[in-house]
Amino acid sequence: MPLSNEERKQFEELERELSAEDPKLARKLLSGWSSPSRMFPLPAGILIMIAGFLLLIFGISHQPALIGVIGFVLMGAGAYWSINLRDPGGRLG
Repeated sequence: MPLSNEERKQFEELERELSAEDPKLARKLLSGWSSPSRMFPLPAGILIMIAGFLLLIFGISHQPALIGVIGFVLMGAGAYWSINLRDPGGRLG
């Protein structure tokens, strides 16, 4: 559904106000992506999750519960890393 002329004018006014108040944020929002350094935690988090999963499977198959628990914690830490540390605090780099 397309925007009405009034809605389009309101968005343009909001864009002008944002550019005036915080030009750095406005540039980052217009670029659409945060800095490449913030993209690194995703592969690292996935690798940590895989390592945790493998430890969990090893712990289940060989009966040492502590290894299974450590694997589960690693899986959770990897998920947290890959999701939350990409953009800490909700900021855009």
